[in-house]
Amino acid sequence: MLEEKVFEELISIVGAERCKRSKEDLLTYCYDACIHEYLPDAVVFPKSAQEVAHIMKTASAHNIFVTPRGAGSGLGGEALAKYGGIVICFSMMNRILEINTANRYAVVEPGVVIADLQKAVERAGLFYPPDPGSSAVATMGGSVAMNAGGMRGVKYGVTKDYLLGLEIVLPSGEMMMTGTVTSKDVTGYDLTRLICGSEGTLALVTRINVRLLPKPKTKRTLLAIYNSIDAAGDTVSKIIEAGIVPATLELMDKRLIKALDDFTHLGFPLDAEAVLLMDVDGDPETVENQVALVADFCRRQGAREVRVSSSEKENEQLWFARRSAFGAVARMRPTCLIEDATVPVSFLTATIKKVIEICERNRVQVAVLAHAGDGNMHPLMLCDQRDEEEMARVNKSMDEIVDYALSVGGTLSGEHGIGVNKARYLPKQLSETSLKMMKAIKRTFDPQCILNPGGFLDYGAL
Repeated sequence: MLEEKVFEELISIVGAERCKRSKEDLLTYCYDACIHEYLPDAVVFPKSAQEVAHIMKTASAHNIFVTPRGAGSGLGGEALAKYGGIVICFSMMNRILEINTANRYAVVEPGVVIADLQKAVERAGLFYPPDPGSSAVATMGGSVAMNAGGMRGVKYGVTKDYLLGLEIVLPSGEMMMTGTVTSKDVTGYDLTRLICGSEGTLALVTRINVRLLPKPKTKRTLLAIYNSIDAAGDTVSKIIEAGIVPATLELMDKRLIKALDDFTHLGFPLDAEAVLLMDVDGDPETVENQVALVADFCRRQGAREVRVSSSEKENEQLWFARRSAFGAVARMRPTCLIEDATVPVSFLTATIKKVIEICERNRVQVAVLAHAGDGNMHPLMLCDQRDEEEMARVNKSMDEIVDYALSVGGTLSGEHGIGVNKARYLPKQLSETSLKMMKAIKRTFDPQCILNPGGFLDYGAL
Protein backbone atom coordinates (compact mmCIF):
# COMPACT_ATOMS: atom_id res chain seq x y z
CA MET A 1 0.00 0.00 0.00
CA LEU A 2 1.11 3.55 -0.70
CA GLU A 3 1.76 5.82 2.22
CA GLU A 4 -0.79 8.57 2.84
CA LYS A 5 1.77 11.27 2.07
CA VAL A 6 2.18 9.80 -1.43
CA PHE A 7 -1.57 10.05 -2.06
CA GLU A 8 -1.45 13.62 -0.83
CA GLU A 9 1.33 14.43 -3.29
CA LEU A 10 -0.57 12.80 -6.17
CA ILE A 11 -3.73 14.72 -5.27
CA SER A 12 -1.72 17.94 -5.18
CA ILE A 13 -0.67 17.24 -8.79
CA VAL A 14 -3.93 16.10 -10.43
CA GLY A 15 -6.66 16.83 -7.86
CA ALA A 16 -8.79 14.42 -5.85
CA GLU A 17 -11.19 13.69 -8.75
CA ARG A 18 -8.33 12.40 -10.93
CA CYS A 19 -6.67 10.27 -8.26
CA LYS A 20 -8.59 7.04 -7.65
CA ARG A 21 -7.89 4.82 -4.63
CA SER A 22 -11.18 3.12 -3.64
CA LYS A 23 -11.34 -0.66 -4.05
CA GLU A 24 -14.17 -0.31 -6.57
CA ASP A 25 -12.16 2.08 -8.75
CA LEU A 26 -8.99 0.02 -8.52
CA LEU A 27 -10.81 -3.15 -9.60
CA THR A 28 -11.78 -1.35 -12.83
CA TYR A 29 -8.10 -1.06 -13.72
CA CYS A 30 -6.87 -4.47 -12.54
CA TYR A 31 -7.41 -6.24 -15.89
CA ASP A 32 -7.00 -5.87 -19.64
CA ALA A 33 -7.86 -8.23 -22.53
CA CYS A 34 -5.64 -11.03 -21.20
CA ILE A 35 -6.58 -13.46 -18.41
CA HIS A 36 -4.43 -11.93 -15.65
CA GLU A 37 -5.53 -9.50 -12.94
CA TYR A 38 -3.35 -7.28 -10.73
CA LEU A 39 -4.65 -4.63 -8.36
CA PRO A 40 -2.89 -1.23 -8.38
CA ASP A 41 -2.66 0.96 -5.29
CA ALA A 42 -3.76 4.10 -7.13
CA VAL A 43 -4.89 5.23 -10.58
CA VAL A 44 -4.16 8.78 -11.71
CA PHE A 45 -5.42 10.62 -14.79
CA PRO A 46 -3.03 13.36 -15.96
CA LYS A 47 -4.09 15.99 -18.47
CA SER A 48 -0.65 17.28 -19.45
CA ALA A 49 2.96 16.20 -19.89
CA GLN A 50 3.88 18.44 -16.97
CA GLU A 51 1.53 16.52 -14.69
CA VAL A 52 3.04 13.24 -15.90
CA ALA A 53 6.51 14.59 -15.12
CA HIS A 54 5.46 15.60 -11.59
CA ILE A 55 3.88 12.18 -11.00
CA MET A 56 7.09 10.46 -12.08
CA LYS A 57 9.21 12.71 -9.84
CA THR A 58 7.01 11.67 -6.91
CA ALA A 59 7.24 7.99 -7.84
CA SER A 60 11.01 8.22 -8.27
CA ALA A 61 11.46 10.02 -4.94
CA HIS A 62 9.50 7.31 -3.12
CA ASN A 63 10.73 4.38 -5.27
CA ILE A 64 7.17 3.45 -6.32
CA PHE A 65 6.28 1.27 -9.30
CA VAL A 66 4.44 2.99 -12.17
CA THR A 67 2.51 1.34 -15.01
CA PRO A 68 1.26 3.35 -18.04
CA ARG A 69 -2.17 2.45 -19.42
CA GLY A 70 -4.24 3.43 -22.44
CA ALA A 71 -7.58 1.72 -23.14
CA GLY A 72 -6.61 -1.61 -21.55
CA SER A 73 -7.22 -3.48 -24.82
CA GLY A 74 -3.84 -5.23 -24.83
CA LEU A 75 -3.63 -9.01 -24.87
CA GLY A 76 -0.44 -9.55 -22.86
CA GLY A 77 -0.94 -7.78 -19.53
CA GLU A 78 1.45 -4.97 -20.44
CA ALA A 79 -0.85 -2.31 -18.91
CA LEU A 80 -1.33 -4.13 -15.60
CA ALA A 81 0.32 -3.19 -12.28
CA LYS A 82 2.02 -6.54 -11.73
CA TYR A 83 3.56 -5.40 -8.42
CA GLY A 84 1.00 -2.76 -7.44
CA GLY A 85 1.94 0.91 -7.31
CA ILE A 86 0.52 3.65 -9.51
CA VAL A 87 -1.29 3.21 -12.82
CA ILE A 88 -1.08 6.32 -15.00
CA CYS A 89 -4.12 6.24 -17.28
CA PHE A 90 -3.83 8.51 -20.32
CA SER A 91 -7.53 8.57 -21.25
CA MET A 92 -7.82 12.31 -20.44
CA MET A 93 -4.87 13.25 -22.67
CA ASN A 94 -6.93 12.68 -25.79
CA ARG A 95 -6.52 15.73 -28.01
CA ILE A 96 -5.60 15.79 -31.68
CA LEU A 97 -3.26 18.78 -31.53
CA GLU A 98 -2.53 19.29 -35.22
CA ILE A 99 -3.29 17.86 -38.65
CA ASN A 100 -0.82 19.40 -41.07
CA THR A 101 -2.00 18.80 -44.64
CA ALA A 102 0.89 20.67 -46.30
CA ASN A 103 3.53 18.43 -44.72
CA ARG A 104 1.29 15.37 -44.15
CA TYR A 105 1.70 14.77 -40.45
CA ALA A 106 -0.42 14.84 -37.30
CA VAL A 107 0.42 15.53 -33.67
CA VAL A 108 -1.67 13.77 -31.03
CA GLU A 109 -1.77 13.04 -27.33
CA PRO A 110 -1.44 9.39 -26.25
CA GLY A 111 -5.09 8.97 -25.23
CA VAL A 112 -6.43 9.63 -28.74
CA VAL A 113 -8.35 6.59 -30.01
CA ILE A 114 -6.80 5.26 -33.23
CA ALA A 115 -10.08 5.19 -35.14
CA ASP A 116 -10.81 8.80 -34.13
CA LEU A 117 -7.48 9.91 -35.60
CA GLN A 118 -8.16 7.91 -38.77
CA LYS A 119 -11.56 9.54 -39.24
CA ALA A 120 -10.19 13.02 -38.57
CA VAL A 121 -7.34 12.77 -41.07
CA GLU A 122 -9.56 11.14 -43.70
CA ARG A 123 -11.83 14.18 -43.56
CA ALA A 124 -8.73 16.13 -44.65
CA GLY A 125 -8.06 13.69 -47.51
CA LEU A 126 -5.25 11.92 -45.64
CA PHE A 127 -4.70 8.41 -44.31
CA TYR A 128 -3.19 6.87 -41.15
CA PRO A 129 -2.69 3.18 -42.09
CA PRO A 130 -1.94 1.22 -38.84
CA ASP A 131 -5.21 -0.55 -38.09
CA PRO A 132 -5.25 -3.07 -35.21
CA GLY A 133 -8.45 -5.04 -34.72
CA SER A 134 -9.18 -3.02 -31.58
CA SER A 135 -8.72 0.38 -33.27
CA ALA A 136 -12.23 1.50 -32.25
CA VAL A 137 -11.06 1.57 -28.60
CA ALA A 138 -7.25 1.24 -28.60
CA THR A 139 -5.23 4.43 -28.14
CA MET A 140 -2.29 5.92 -29.96
CA GLY A 141 -0.12 5.69 -26.84
CA GLY A 142 -0.82 1.99 -26.54
CA SER A 143 -0.16 1.58 -30.26
CA VAL A 144 3.29 3.14 -29.80
CA ALA A 145 4.04 1.09 -26.69
CA MET A 146 3.22 -2.14 -28.54
CA ASN A 147 4.30 -1.16 -32.07
CA ALA A 148 0.81 -2.21 -33.11
CA GLY A 149 0.26 -3.49 -36.63
CA GLY A 150 -3.08 -4.91 -37.62
CA MET A 151 -4.77 -5.92 -40.81
CA ARG A 152 -3.16 -3.44 -43.21
CA GLY A 153 0.37 -4.42 -42.23
CA VAL A 154 0.94 -6.50 -45.36
CA LYS A 155 0.92 -3.38 -47.56
CA TYR A 156 1.44 -0.44 -45.24
CA GLY A 157 3.59 -1.70 -42.37
CA VAL A 158 3.16 -1.06 -38.64
CA THR A 159 3.19 1.83 -36.15
CA LYS A 160 6.96 2.36 -36.20
CA ASP A 161 6.78 3.05 -39.94
CA TYR A 162 4.65 6.15 -39.29
CA LEU A 163 6.36 7.64 -36.23
CA LEU A 164 8.24 10.88 -36.79
CA GLY A 165 8.87 11.92 -33.19
CA LEU A 166 7.77 11.60 -29.59
CA GLU A 167 7.62 13.70 -26.46
CA ILE A 168 8.47 11.43 -23.54
CA VAL A 169 8.82 11.58 -19.77
CA LEU A 170 11.58 9.49 -18.23
CA PRO A 171 11.12 7.59 -14.96
CA SER A 172 13.08 10.38 -13.23
CA GLY A 173 10.49 12.93 -14.34
CA GLU A 174 12.77 14.51 -16.95
CA MET A 175 11.13 15.40 -20.27
CA MET A 176 12.66 15.11 -23.73
CA MET A 177 11.86 14.97 -27.44
CA THR A 178 12.85 12.27 -29.90
CA GLY A 179 12.69 12.91 -33.63
CA THR A 180 10.91 15.82 -35.31
CA VAL A 181 8.03 16.26 -37.76
CA THR A 182 10.20 15.95 -40.88
CA SER A 183 10.07 12.87 -43.06
CA LYS A 184 13.86 12.43 -42.75
CA ASP A 185 15.92 12.66 -39.57
CA VAL A 186 19.18 10.81 -38.91
CA THR A 187 20.45 13.02 -36.10
CA GLY A 188 21.84 10.66 -33.48
CA TYR A 189 20.38 7.34 -32.36
CA ASP A 190 16.82 6.56 -33.42
CA LEU A 191 15.29 6.84 -29.95
CA THR A 192 11.81 7.13 -31.43
CA ARG A 193 11.91 3.56 -32.67
CA LEU A 194 13.59 2.38 -29.49
CA ILE A 195 10.63 3.62 -27.46
CA CYS A 196 8.17 2.15 -29.97
CA GLY A 197 7.43 -1.43 -28.94
CA SER A 198 9.15 -1.11 -25.55
CA GLU A 199 5.87 -1.98 -23.77
CA GLY A 200 6.03 0.96 -21.41
CA THR A 201 9.29 -0.15 -19.80
CA LEU A 202 11.53 2.79 -20.79
CA ALA A 203 9.51 6.01 -20.76
CA LEU A 204 6.01 7.49 -20.81
CA VAL A 205 4.84 8.91 -24.15
CA THR A 206 3.01 12.23 -23.84
CA ARG A 207 2.94 13.45 -27.46
CA ILE A 208 3.15 11.61 -30.78
CA ASN A 209 4.06 12.92 -34.26
CA VAL A 210 2.87 10.62 -37.04
CA ARG A 211 3.40 10.56 -40.78
CA LEU A 212 0.27 10.55 -42.96
CA LEU A 213 -0.34 9.34 -46.52
CA PRO A 214 -2.77 10.53 -49.19
CA LYS A 215 -6.10 8.77 -48.70
CA PRO A 216 -6.71 5.97 -51.26
CA LYS A 217 -9.50 7.03 -53.59
CA THR A 218 -11.37 3.73 -53.51
CA LYS A 219 -11.36 0.29 -51.94
CA ARG A 220 -12.93 -3.10 -52.75
CA THR A 221 -13.22 -6.14 -50.50
CA LEU A 222 -12.96 -9.74 -51.73
CA LEU A 223 -14.00 -12.94 -49.93
CA ALA A 224 -12.36 -16.06 -51.40
CA ILE A 225 -13.95 -19.34 -50.26
CA TYR A 226 -12.01 -22.62 -50.04
CA ASN A 227 -12.81 -26.28 -49.44
CA SER A 228 -9.24 -26.79 -48.19
CA ILE A 229 -7.28 -24.81 -45.63
CA ASP A 230 -4.11 -25.92 -47.46
CA ALA A 231 -5.30 -24.23 -50.66
CA ALA A 232 -6.17 -21.03 -48.78
CA GLY A 233 -2.76 -20.91 -47.09
CA ASP A 234 -0.92 -21.69 -50.30
CA THR A 235 -2.83 -18.92 -52.08
CA VAL A 236 -1.45 -16.40 -49.58
CA SER A 237 2.20 -17.31 -50.12
CA LYS A 238 1.71 -17.42 -53.88
CA ILE A 239 0.02 -13.99 -53.91
CA ILE A 240 3.01 -12.51 -52.10
CA GLU A 241 5.47 -14.40 -54.29
CA ALA A 242 3.71 -13.12 -57.40
CA GLY A 243 4.22 -9.52 -56.29
CA ILE A 244 0.54 -8.81 -55.71
CA VAL A 245 0.19 -6.58 -52.64
CA PRO A 246 -3.39 -6.28 -51.34
CA ALA A 247 -4.01 -3.77 -48.55
CA THR A 248 -5.22 -6.57 -46.27
CA LEU A 249 -5.03 -10.34 -46.47
CA GLU A 250 -6.73 -12.26 -43.64
CA LEU A 251 -7.31 -16.01 -43.26
CA MET A 252 -10.06 -17.60 -41.16
CA ASP A 253 -10.76 -21.30 -40.60
CA LYS A 254 -14.11 -23.11 -40.39
CA ARG A 255 -14.57 -22.75 -36.62
CA LEU A 256 -14.04 -19.01 -36.87
CA ILE A 257 -16.33 -18.74 -39.91
CA LYS A 258 -19.16 -20.36 -37.96
CA ALA A 259 -18.59 -18.18 -34.88
CA LEU A 260 -18.66 -15.02 -37.02
CA ASP A 261 -21.80 -16.04 -38.86
CA ASP A 262 -23.56 -16.87 -35.58
CA PHE A 263 -22.55 -13.41 -34.33
CA THR A 264 -23.13 -11.24 -37.44
CA HIS A 265 -25.62 -13.26 -39.57
CA LEU A 266 -23.89 -12.04 -42.75
CA GLY A 267 -24.20 -15.31 -44.63
CA PHE A 268 -20.65 -16.66 -44.37
CA PRO A 269 -20.20 -20.05 -46.12
CA LEU A 270 -20.63 -22.52 -43.23
CA ASP A 271 -19.47 -25.50 -45.31
CA ALA A 272 -16.11 -23.89 -46.18
CA GLU A 273 -12.85 -25.04 -44.61
CA ALA A 274 -11.32 -21.55 -44.87
CA VAL A 275 -11.81 -18.10 -46.34
CA LEU A 276 -9.49 -15.28 -47.31
CA LEU A 277 -10.70 -11.73 -46.70
CA MET A 278 -8.83 -9.14 -48.76
CA ASP A 279 -8.88 -5.43 -49.53
CA VAL A 280 -7.54 -3.77 -52.65
CA ASP A 281 -7.21 0.02 -52.56
CA GLY A 282 -5.91 2.87 -54.71
CA ASP A 283 -7.10 4.72 -57.83
CA PRO A 284 -10.42 3.40 -59.21
CA GLU A 285 -8.98 2.05 -62.47
CA THR A 286 -6.07 0.36 -60.70
CA VAL A 287 -8.40 -1.13 -58.09
CA GLU A 288 -10.72 -2.62 -60.71
CA ASN A 289 -7.77 -4.19 -62.50
CA GLN A 290 -6.34 -5.57 -59.24
CA VAL A 291 -9.71 -6.95 -58.11
CA ALA A 292 -9.98 -8.95 -61.34
CA LEU A 293 -6.34 -10.08 -61.03
CA VAL A 294 -6.68 -11.17 -57.38
CA ALA A 295 -10.02 -12.91 -57.94
CA ASP A 296 -8.68 -14.84 -60.93
CA PHE A 297 -5.50 -15.71 -59.03
CA CYS A 298 -7.51 -17.10 -56.09
CA ARG A 299 -9.67 -19.22 -58.38
CA ARG A 300 -6.60 -20.66 -60.06
CA GLN A 301 -5.21 -21.58 -56.63
CA GLY A 302 -8.35 -23.53 -55.70
CA ALA A 303 -10.95 -21.04 -54.46
CA ARG A 304 -14.38 -22.46 -55.24
CA GLU A 305 -15.91 -18.95 -55.22
CA VAL A 306 -14.73 -15.35 -54.95
CA ARG A 307 -17.22 -12.74 -53.81
CA VAL A 308 -16.45 -9.08 -54.55
CA SER A 309 -18.12 -6.27 -52.63
CA SER A 310 -20.24 -3.87 -54.63
CA SER A 311 -20.43 -1.00 -52.15
CA GLU A 312 -18.71 0.66 -49.22
CA LYS A 313 -21.48 -0.70 -46.99
CA GLU A 314 -20.56 -4.28 -47.95
CA ASN A 315 -16.89 -3.51 -47.29
CA GLU A 316 -17.77 -2.23 -43.82
CA GLN A 317 -19.99 -5.22 -43.00
CA LEU A 318 -17.28 -7.73 -43.84
CA TRP A 319 -14.63 -5.86 -41.86
CA PHE A 320 -17.00 -5.38 -38.94
CA ALA A 321 -17.27 -9.17 -38.88
CA ARG A 322 -13.49 -9.57 -38.97
CA ARG A 323 -13.03 -7.07 -36.14
CA SER A 324 -15.58 -9.05 -34.13
CA ALA A 325 -13.57 -12.28 -34.39
CA PHE A 326 -12.15 -12.30 -30.87
CA GLY A 327 -15.49 -11.51 -29.24
CA ALA A 328 -17.42 -13.94 -31.45
CA VAL A 329 -15.10 -16.85 -30.62
CA ALA A 330 -14.76 -15.89 -26.95
CA ARG A 331 -18.48 -16.55 -26.46
CA MET A 332 -17.88 -20.28 -27.05
CA ARG A 333 -15.92 -21.01 -23.84
CA PRO A 334 -15.20 -19.17 -20.56
CA THR A 335 -11.61 -18.35 -21.61
CA CYS A 336 -10.07 -17.47 -24.97
CA LEU A 337 -6.28 -17.20 -25.33
CA ILE A 338 -4.89 -15.73 -28.53
CA GLU A 339 -1.36 -16.51 -29.75
CA ASP A 340 0.52 -14.26 -32.17
CA ALA A 341 3.71 -16.01 -33.18
CA THR A 342 4.72 -14.90 -36.68
CA VAL A 343 6.44 -16.92 -39.41
CA PRO A 344 7.80 -16.27 -42.91
CA VAL A 345 4.85 -16.28 -45.31
CA SER A 346 6.25 -19.28 -47.19
CA PHE A 347 5.74 -21.33 -43.99
CA LEU A 348 2.17 -20.13 -43.40
CA THR A 349 0.36 -23.27 -44.57
CA ALA A 350 2.73 -25.60 -42.74
CA THR A 351 2.35 -23.52 -39.57
CA ILE A 352 -1.45 -23.50 -39.73
CA LYS A 353 -1.48 -27.29 -40.11
CA LYS A 354 1.04 -27.63 -37.29
CA VAL A 355 -1.02 -25.43 -34.96
CA ILE A 356 -4.13 -27.50 -35.64
CA GLU A 357 -2.20 -30.76 -35.17
CA ILE A 358 -0.65 -29.55 -31.87
CA CYS A 359 -3.99 -28.44 -30.45
CA GLU A 360 -5.83 -31.59 -31.53
CA ARG A 361 -3.11 -33.79 -30.03
CA ASN A 362 -3.31 -31.89 -26.74
CA ARG A 363 -7.12 -31.89 -26.82
CA VAL A 364 -7.40 -28.11 -27.03
CA GLN A 365 -10.14 -26.39 -29.04
CA VAL A 366 -8.69 -23.88 -31.49
CA ALA A 367 -9.98 -21.46 -34.11
CA VAL A 368 -7.38 -20.23 -36.60
CA LEU A 369 -7.14 -16.59 -37.63
CA ALA A 370 -4.14 -14.96 -39.30
CA HIS A 371 -2.92 -11.69 -40.69
CA ALA A 372 -1.91 -14.05 -43.44
CA GLY A 373 -0.18 -11.58 -45.73
CA ASP A 374 2.64 -11.04 -43.24
CA GLY A 375 2.61 -14.49 -41.61
CA ASN A 376 1.15 -13.23 -38.31
CA MET A 377 -0.69 -16.19 -36.76
CA HIS A 378 -3.61 -15.67 -34.36
CA PRO A 379 -4.82 -19.10 -33.20
CA LEU A 380 -7.55 -18.63 -30.59
CA MET A 381 -7.45 -21.38 -27.96
CA LEU A 382 -10.77 -21.97 -26.21
CA CYS A 383 -10.62 -23.23 -22.65
CA ASP A 384 -11.58 -22.61 -19.02
CA GLN A 385 -8.84 -21.08 -16.90
CA ARG A 386 -10.45 -22.54 -13.76
CA ASP A 387 -9.61 -26.05 -15.00
CA GLU A 388 -5.96 -26.63 -14.07
CA GLU A 389 -5.65 -29.83 -16.10
CA GLU A 390 -7.03 -28.18 -19.23
CA MET A 391 -4.79 -25.14 -18.78
CA ALA A 392 -1.77 -27.42 -18.53
CA ARG A 393 -2.69 -28.78 -21.97
CA VAL A 394 -3.18 -25.25 -23.30
CA ASN A 395 0.23 -24.15 -22.01
CA LYS A 396 1.83 -27.23 -23.53
CA SER A 397 0.22 -26.33 -26.86
CA MET A 398 1.53 -22.77 -26.61
CA ASP A 399 5.03 -24.08 -25.85
CA GLU A 400 4.97 -26.29 -28.92
CA ILE A 401 3.58 -23.55 -31.19
CA VAL A 402 6.33 -21.17 -30.07
CA ASP A 403 9.01 -23.80 -30.63
CA TYR A 404 7.72 -24.55 -34.12
CA ALA A 405 7.47 -20.90 -35.11
CA LEU A 406 11.04 -20.25 -34.00
CA SER A 407 12.27 -23.39 -35.77
CA VAL A 408 11.15 -22.01 -39.16
CA GLY A 409 12.68 -18.57 -38.63
CA GLY A 410 9.68 -16.93 -36.97
CA THR A 411 9.29 -14.74 -33.90
CA LEU A 412 7.54 -14.95 -30.53
CA SER A 413 5.26 -12.02 -31.23
CA GLY A 414 4.20 -10.09 -34.31
CA GLU A 415 2.20 -7.38 -32.57
CA HIS A 416 0.77 -8.36 -29.17
CA GLY A 417 4.08 -8.07 -27.38
CA ILE A 418 5.78 -10.17 -24.72
CA GLY A 419 4.10 -8.89 -21.56
CA VAL A 420 3.26 -11.43 -18.86
CA ASN A 421 2.46 -14.36 -21.12
CA LYS A 422 5.66 -14.75 -23.11
CA ALA A 423 8.47 -13.55 -20.83
CA ARG A 424 9.47 -17.16 -20.19
CA TYR A 425 10.11 -17.65 -23.90
CA LEU A 426 12.52 -14.75 -24.41
CA PRO A 427 15.69 -16.86 -24.03
CA LYS A 428 14.40 -19.14 -26.78
CA GLN A 429 14.64 -16.33 -29.35
CA LEU A 430 17.13 -13.86 -27.88
CA SER A 431 20.74 -14.67 -27.09
CA GLU A 432 22.28 -14.01 -23.70
CA THR A 433 24.12 -11.06 -25.25
CA SER A 434 20.89 -9.62 -26.69
CA LEU A 435 19.16 -9.89 -23.32
CA LYS A 436 22.16 -8.30 -21.60
CA MET A 437 22.04 -5.34 -23.99
CA MET A 438 18.29 -4.91 -23.48
CA LYS A 439 18.74 -4.91 -19.71
CA ALA A 440 21.53 -2.35 -20.06
CA ILE A 441 19.19 -0.09 -22.06
CA LYS A 442 16.52 -0.56 -19.39
CA ARG A 443 18.96 0.41 -16.62
CA THR A 444 20.01 3.53 -18.53
CA PHE A 445 16.45 4.79 -18.89
CA ASP A 446 15.16 3.45 -15.58
CA PRO A 447 17.96 2.80 -13.05
CA GLN A 448 15.45 2.29 -10.22
CA CYS A 449 13.44 -0.23 -12.31
CA ILE A 450 10.16 1.41 -11.30
CA LEU A 451 8.55 1.59 -14.74
CA ASN A 452 6.20 -1.27 -15.65
CA PRO A 453 7.95 -4.09 -13.76
CA GLY A 454 7.06 -7.75 -14.02
CA GLY A 455 6.57 -8.42 -17.69
CA PHE A 456 8.89 -7.69 -20.58
CA LEU A 457 12.22 -8.40 -18.85
CA ASP A 458 13.24 -10.38 -15.78
CA TYR A 459 13.86 -7.39 -13.56
CA GLY A 460 15.17 -9.59 -10.77
CA ALA A 461 18.30 -10.07 -12.87
CA LEU A 462 18.90 -6.37 -13.52
